[in-house]
Amino acid sequence: MKRYIQSLFLLVVLSSCSNEIRFENKEFSKKSNLLCKENCPEIKVSIPYATNNSTSADSINKKVFSRIKELVYLDEKPLETEDYQVLLSSFINSYETTKEEIPDATFGWEAAIEGTVKYQSEHIINLEIDHYTFTGGAHGYEGLQSLIFDSKTGKNISNESLFKDISGLKKMLEIKFRKKYQIPLKGNINQTGYLFENDEFQLPKNIFFTNDGLLFYYNQYEAAAYVEGPKTLFIPYASLKNYLVLK
Repeated sequence: MKRYIQSLFLLVVLSSCSNEIRFENKEFSKKSNLLCKENCPEIKVSIPYATNNSTSADSINKKVFSRIKELVYLDEKPLETEDYQVLLSSFINSYETTKEEIPDATFGWEAAIEGTVKYQSEHIINLEIDHYTFTGGAHGYEGLQSLIFDSKTGKNISNESLFKDISGLKKMLEIKFRKKYQIPLKGNINQTGYLFENDEFQLPKNIFFTNDGLLFYYNQYEAAAYVEGPKTLFIPYASLKNYLVLK
């Protein structure tokens, strides 16, 4: 009987391990075939790819591809594939089409995207997408994006689903934000030049899990002008115990 229980326990452990979502790094790159001396158009993508042959892994991989497509796909026609090489080729093709229309243009396009597994627990998988794209203009578009998934199902988790009492959370974060960035506690949140929509403090679009707490990350233009750079708030888990549902 004892041996049976031990065997059953081992089977449960092995089953649990086999169901755990694992990642391997995949890299893709593409350059333009047009002759150029400098600023040659290039796109590079490095991502964590869920390797389990399961619907949960497939769900994660589809979401990651979809997010990267939002960053680099410029064609008006829908992209009917989830192939990274096709996606990268479309970026280069868009440049070459533009170059044909404006042959004297000297600008070079660029895209660099790097994904990492920021945090993984029994309940949560958090991927970070660090991206930079330049397609002409005064400066490129860069930032960090957070993708949060259920560790068991692979389904994308919205920021709102992470918390209870979001109103109370926003009040707490606003006080900390004002103190960190020297905004008077009374008066309009934008009184010193910030750009919160409707003059009201908002949660950022991107929230990152760490071993010690949550990083609330505002990309450029989300809360302040481009020259001000990103704005951040780090809150330890102990301060979030009344709000955080999952970690």
